[in-house]
Amino acid sequence: MKCRDRVSDRRCRLNIGIIVYSQSGHTLEVCEQLKERLIRESHSVTLEQITVVGGRTPTTKEFELGDKPGIEPYDAIIFGSAVEAFSLSAVLARYLNGLGSLQGKQVACLVTQQFPYSWMGGNRAIRQMKKICQSEGAMIRATGIVNWAKSRREKTMAAAVAHLSKAF
Repeated sequence: MKCRDRVSDRRCRLNIGIIVYSQSGHTLEVCEQLKERLIRESHSVTLEQITVVGGRTPTTKEFELGDKPGIEPYDAIIFGSAVEAFSLSAVLARYLNGLGSLQGKQVACLVTQQFPYSWMGGNRAIRQMKKICQSEGAMIRATGIVNWAKSRREKTMAAAVAHLSKAF
């Protein structure tokens, strides 16, 4: 049985896919913590990574996607990426734009950024992710931004993991 509404069914357990593009490993670290938390809450969780053939730097305009995880098996999906140049990573944007329909999928969006304040790219990247996902029929359940600056890292990471895990 697939469950769509956690408000009406507190015992609902979902099959959740966490799909992440992480060049530096920072976003992956947050997604691994989120996966552990969701598993403790009795969800079935799979963490999959989007890859780029031959690697890439944030300024690389031309690239080819390697691994492109499918979304079909999941009741809910969390997409994660770093902010690049005050915007959503071009890799995740290309992946999302090539997915097709997200109709009936519960979705959460997560970004990490080096700058200390969400208005320095994080908010924009989240808006871009939401727009793409909603245009394909997704129901956005939650968003999270982790500021990777040392003084705020642990606090924003814990807050994002807690907030996103409560969405499902």
